[in-house]
Amino acid sequence: MAEQLSEFARVLQADNDADSLLTHLVKAAIELVPGTDEASISLITGRADVESRAPSSDLPRQVDALQTRVGQGPCLDAVFEHGTVSVPDMAQEDRWPRFAEGAMNLGAASMLAFQLYVEGDNLGAMNLYSRHANAFTVESEENGLLIAAHASVAIAGSKKMDQMHDALANRDTIGQAKGILMERFGITANQAFILLVRSSSHTNTKLATIAEYLTGTGELPHHSR
Repeated sequence: MAEQLSEFARVLQADNDADSLLTHLVKAAIELVPGTDEASISLITGRADVESRAPSSDLPRQVDALQTRVGQGPCLDAVFEHGTVSVPDMAQEDRWPRFAEGAMNLGAASMLAFQLYVEGDNLGAMNLYSRHANAFTVESEENGLLIAAHASVAIAGSKKMDQMHDALANRDTIGQAKGILMERFGITANQAFILLVRSSSHTNTKLATIAEYLTGTGELPHHSR
């Protein structure tokens, strides 16, 4: 288990693509957590919109959609309240009556849900599913917590990497836009930047969007000239 987790951590560290990272996470959960038949990741934005990511089959996709539709279930409790939520036997579950009946009919006999991260109003959870009742053990919960801990670090790193890539891309685009204005009007870099800022202010548009428009069309937005 320690060797498998080490390999899992190396894979996550090397992967900066968010979708690929979530897919690796789901595969690792199925392989390393005893009793797991299927898995998925839930991303909650603004504490309202729940999105199912990297589901391993139709079962987690449908159960995730059910939680969103009825507004209750182990994933939501995990991310908002408890951190880890276990459902040993869906047929005997009374915490979320509407969800439990629907999930059982879809084929989910037991579940485990782990909180992955909380970042303001943005949250994430790892959901594990079994087609058999009482499929998950103490070892399942322990292994799931270890995977969730590794995944939380990797997801946080991926988010920061995405933000950095966006910032670098914006910086390059703004630099190109400044170069166009400098060459066209024979002005300095500071003067070109002031023109971009004024265009952004006059059109109520982000500076990066103004720069992208200029580099794509060769012109500033018409109503800001």
